[in-house]
Amino acid sequence: PLAIVGFIMLKSGLVDAVRSLEVIAWTTIIFGLVLWACDAIGSRTRMFSQIGVPDAVWVGLAQCVALIPGVSRSGITMSAARALGFERTEAARFSMLLAIPAILATGAGVALDLADGQAAIIAGDALMAAGLSAVAAFVSIWFMMALLRRTSMTPFVIYRLALGIVLLWLAYA
Repeated sequence: PLAIVGFIMLKSGLVDAVRSLEVIAWTTIIFGLVLWACDAIGSRTRMFSQIGVPDAVWVGLAQCVALIPGVSRSGITMSAARALGFERTEAARFSMLLAIPAILATGAGVALDLADGQAAIIAGDALMAAGLSAVAAFVSIWFMMALLRRTSMTPFVIYRLALGIVLLWLAYA
């Protein structure tokens, strides 16, 4: 769903229409609160092995909301999985696995854009950046999973609220 909706948004110009500091600030706050609510309520007994097609569809559709700037892709997918009753670390694992097709689709799109004649000049830099990004992502995921085994989503919620407030101040000051 993310690739289809993203393509439609890109071709229709909606990507640029929703890109503003105000939108980013408000969505950062609103979806931080959504993450908090989904983490705080409901059943928490489902495991990764219990994911079915309806779960994948709902979480995949939720991932489309992340095309709005300020909505965290991992945050919205973890919120959706938590709302479906998945245990905290299982929701995070599901979210991280859903990142793979999203990253591959984005990478393919960028590679096609770079396929013109001047792309060879920056190809080496792009590959190095991709490699360093992958290492940083693995370290971040390891840290996040270790943190989620010991605590709730509250540290991430606090971060989003604080960031949203700073962005609101910048937007309206």
